[in-house]
This record gives sequence, structure tokens and C-alpha cells, in this order.
Amino acid sequence: MLKSFLFKLKDHRRKQGQRYKLGHILLFTILAILSGADSYRKVQKFIVVHYDRLNEIFDLKWKRMPAYTTIRDIIQSTSGTELEQSFRQYSAVLTEKDERQQFIACDGKVMRGSFDRFQDQKAIQILSAFASDSQIILAHEEIATKTNEIPTAQTLMEELGLAGYTGRK
Repeated sequence: MLKSFLFKLKDHRRKQGQRYKLGHILLFTILAILSGADSYRKVQKFIVVHYDRLNEIFDLKWKRMPAYTTIRDIIQSTSGTELEQSFRQYSAVLTEKDERQQFIACDGKVMRGSFDRFQDQKAIQILSAFASDSQIILAHEEIATKTNEIPTAQTLMEELGLAGYTGRK
């Protein structure tokens, strides 16, 4: 099901440069990360090691494996905003099936390594909304530099259609 959402993303590469489908590379990257990959080289190694099974499932018929630089370029050229919207749609479909009362938890985190004193860049903060009963991350939103989690959480709840719900005390 995640595959169908990833394949709806617009591929911003020129047609001549599309030897590998964006949806396949993103899906295989997610699978590699879930398997412990934490670099483009490890993602590429995951694809090489599991190519026979991936080809059997997805009918790839690639003439050669993508290099890690190709994987990097494809991922870096993907719109983060479009990818986030795709994941939000996917999460919404998953939570629609769960008819239990949902408790939404919001938590802000600072992205490690995002602080750059040399370029006077403050650390990037991300707010996540999490449906605790279904254990699904609903969305991520970057927290503006001159604000805190509360206005970002309020905006995020409105975007997710969850405005007006009260918190549990």
C-alpha cells in the first residue's frame, strides 16, 4: 500500500535520466533503513543483496544496479514537501481503518548535526504528531526559528483535521 503512495510523487528528473523509477528507489531506501542502513552506500548494498527478491516482487528488470551516487541524487532531488504530503495521506488511510478513540501525542526534537555556528544557522527543530493507539506517525513539521512547539502543534492539528479536540488531563 505504501508503494502506491510513493509512486504518486512527481519525479522532477528529466525523462532521459529516469533509468530507475522514483517510487522504487524511495521504497527500497525505506526498506534498507528499516534493515539498519544509515548511508547511501548501505542502501545501495541492500538493493544489491536483495535484488533477486525485489525483482521477483516488483518486476524490475534493471540492466545494472544503481550506484550509491545515483540513489543519493534521486533522493536529494525529491521534494521533501511532496514526500511529507504523501506520508500524511498514507498515515490518514491507516488511521481511518482504526475505529478506536485516537490519542495524538506531539513531541518536538532537535535534529542532531543541524546546528552550524560558522554559517550562523540555529539547530533545526521538528515537531512530530503520533497516533499513540495505532502507533502511526501522522506528520512532521519544522518548527520556525522564532517560535516554539505550541503554535506549530496547533497549525499541524488543523492541517490534519484534528482541531477542536481536547487533550487528556
